[in-house]
Amino acid sequence: MLAPYRLVSSAAGPLVRLYLERRRRAGKEDRARMGERFGDSEETRPEGPLIWLHAASVGESAAALPLIERLLSQNGALHILVTTGTVTSAKLLKDRLPQRAFHQFVPVDLPYAVRRFLDHWRPDLALWMESEFWPNLLRMTRRRGVPMVLVNARISPRSYTGWRRFPVTIERLLSSFDLCLGQNQGEAERLTALGAVEVAAPGNLKFAVPPLPADQKELAAFKESTAGRPLWLAASTHPGEEEMAAEAHREMRADFPGLLTIIVPRHITRGAAITRLLRGGGMNVAQRSAGEALMAETDIYMADTMGELGLFYRIAPVVFLGGSLVPHGGQNPIEPGQLDCAIVTGPHIFNFLEIVADMRAAGALLRIDGVSGLADAVGGLMREPERAEEMAAALRRIAVSGGAVLDHIIEVLSPFTGPLMEPGGKDKKSGGGNGVTVAAETSRARP
Repeated sequence: MLAPYRLVSSAAGPLVRLYLERRRRAGKEDRARMGERFGDSEETRPEGPLIWLHAASVGESAAALPLIERLLSQNGALHILVTTGTVTSAKLLKDRLPQRAFHQFVPVDLPYAVRRFLDHWRPDLALWMESEFWPNLLRMTRRRGVPMVLVNARISPRSYTGWRRFPVTIERLLSSFDLCLGQNQGEAERLTALGAVEVAAPGNLKFAVPPLPADQKELAAFKESTAGRPLWLAASTHPGEEEMAAEAHREMRADFPGLLTIIVPRHITRGAAITRLLRGGGMNVAQRSAGEALMAETDIYMADTMGELGLFYRIAPVVFLGGSLVPHGGQNPIEPGQLDCAIVTGPHIFNFLEIVADMRAAGALLRIDGVSGLADAVGGLMREPERAEEMAAALRRIAVSGGAVLDHIIEVLSPFTGPLMEPGGKDKKSGGGNGVTVAAETSRARP
């Protein structure tokens, strides 16, 4: 499939531009930085060694931050280029990337855009987070002789089943990587079955991420405004789950006078639409992004602001974790687990199967079969705060148990990063990627 894909993608430029323009109008692309999506950049490549780390979106970006910081600490001349494909991840990285790390939008998977990107940045090493496989980007990087490592790899059961129908294609894509690091042993086994040759399972990098931050003044103000009120949080919700949370609120409010339900949508741009929808259903909703005050009569607080999930995890003793009552695959349970929350999740948790299984086995998480059990599960934990505290303590033990993961990952990466950490190592002003030129690209292709 790869040869036809490259032919089609070579001719798809006009259609891709139309698609990106539609995304821009919807607020999903940054107008001022559209050139980056076609391999153009106003930034200059820094001198010295350069690692390129690709992380598809917010979750992968957050997981990569401890790795970025550790690598930069090993060599004061090293720089790290981080690419993502979403506006939300760009905003997160703008606030959280350390010195000598910088963000660019990943180029679309058109051969000429990829070529411009590689010509400009000339990376010495490419680290690819999780499982976003863009054929042109992978194969053209590999052909330039740039070492590549797949980090924190995750192949969901659904993706695994899909790739099994195209064994030659996925084997060729995985052959782009010198090493594939699975999040756990199950992921490593799936990678091996799909054709990856060098595979290891040093652990899930998400365990190395510090707890989500929170503004202490905002936290104190919110605690004061909600003092004495029973409350719970529906976090990282997806379409359909906000109505489910509102229905659970209706079922519980007779038992919990003054009940407050906080909703943090996974995509904050949906906040206004969700607010209108819930108000149409009779809910008294205060929308945070609109500056609306939380009042005594507020039923639902729509927390649709960027980067404040850590604030609301610190407020709520009980959390429903979204993306799990709809077939999205769930959201990261480690984040609330680090912040003393008792977690309720739905049945669709295939993105975090092993982590959720460990949490359930430890009695640290409740899994419900559908929306009918949401009010019972949340209400039950609110009636039994001691039980919720026990679950939160068990969750915290699991969430911090992976603290050594970063050390393990740094160790297995050392054959690739080591040459960049030596004084003067890979110090190229005009060529990363082992100095391979565009003309030599094809000659470096792997079979």
